[in-house]
Amino acid sequence: MTPSASTLAFVESPVQLLNVLEWAYARAGEQPQLDSVPRQRGRRADGGTGPGPAARPAGAASPLRIVVLPPTDPMSRGQLRRVAALARDEGHEVQWQEARGSRFAPLKALAALARDVRAARTVVVGDPFSRYVQLLLTLVRAEELVVVDDGTATMEFMAQTARGERLVRWHRVGGGGLPGRIRELAYAPVSATARRRFTPAGRPGHRVEVFSSMPVTAHGGMTLRTNDFAWTRARFGPPRLTKGTDLVGTSLVETGVVDPDRYLDAVRALTLEHGATRYFAHRRESPEKLRALSRATGLEIVRPDLPLELIARRGPVGRTIVSFPSTVVHTLPYALTGTGVTVAVCDVDPAWLTGSASARARSFLAGVTDTARDVRRLPAQAAPTAG
Repeated sequence: MTPSASTLAFVESPVQLLNVLEWAYARAGEQPQLDSVPRQRGRRADGGTGPGPAARPAGAASPLRIVVLPPTDPMSRGQLRRVAALARDEGHEVQWQEARGSRFAPLKALAALARDVRAARTVVVGDPFSRYVQLLLTLVRAEELVVVDDGTATMEFMAQTARGERLVRWHRVGGGGLPGRIRELAYAPVSATARRRFTPAGRPGHRVEVFSSMPVTAHGGMTLRTNDFAWTRARFGPPRLTKGTDLVGTSLVETGVVDPDRYLDAVRALTLEHGATRYFAHRRESPEKLRALSRATGLEIVRPDLPLELIARRGPVGRTIVSFPSTVVHTLPYALTGTGVTVAVCDVDPAWLTGSASARARSFLAGVTDTARDVRRLPAQAAPTAG
């Protein structure tokens, strides 16, 4: 292993890769570690929200090796390649490692990475719920483990580890019948090992850091470092602002949480009420759904080629950005601080949820909205239910 690979990061999505770049930049500046993410300061006289841009020299972070474990969908892969190019520009080594797409791809990738995983002194992961990441953790000997945000999943990760529960995505429901239960039982030892690795209490010499923009609190010996998107703000913008309103899409329909017709009605109502002209699609939204939205609303559908935090910071961007409960209601106030952009969040009416939505879905989405800082709250009734 080369000296630059003493820190090894594993990412599976564009936003995870962006957050690794933010972590490397923050680590180079040695921001203090905290027990919880501090509240951003209130709206300033210049129209911005939160603290001003970081007064930090625009120096390069210490190089690290980033292993990209790409998903199979083209949108995610395209965004990952573009963020990977930014990482290389920062001097980091990026390795593209296929771990999906065939029956034996995960095992081949694990064999290819095993030696470097064991040798790394610091390991950074972006999705603690990923079974592949959990499998890699069984090989980790590093004294330091870092978890960067994978969106709002960080909130559920911190809550579940604090309660000592097994790691289950908030929108996941039971299924798979007997074969699924057998797979769960066979995988249980790996999941249990990952849980112990994420909670360093009682394990001298082991450190776990969470690098997050989410409203979370450290526990069980973890430390917390705030992700205020300092690298994004240092490298891009400020953006040119348009007079209109931009809507941010969500994959709540694709994950089976929100009914498609209710979602279309909500987007239509928000478009009319706020004079929105553009809709920034989530990378997982289906083309069929987006075509239906465009026909029903007249919105320009934008398929971003980078995470929205970078797109918005580079501009042009609307003076108001409206989103449903999602990661961006926590990250955009940081990325756009000092620009005069207002971020608004529209509540999800429980009536919009599908019959197959998990029991946790309603409270989790409400929590995402309730804990958002420096955003404008929009009631769910602003987007009426279907019928």
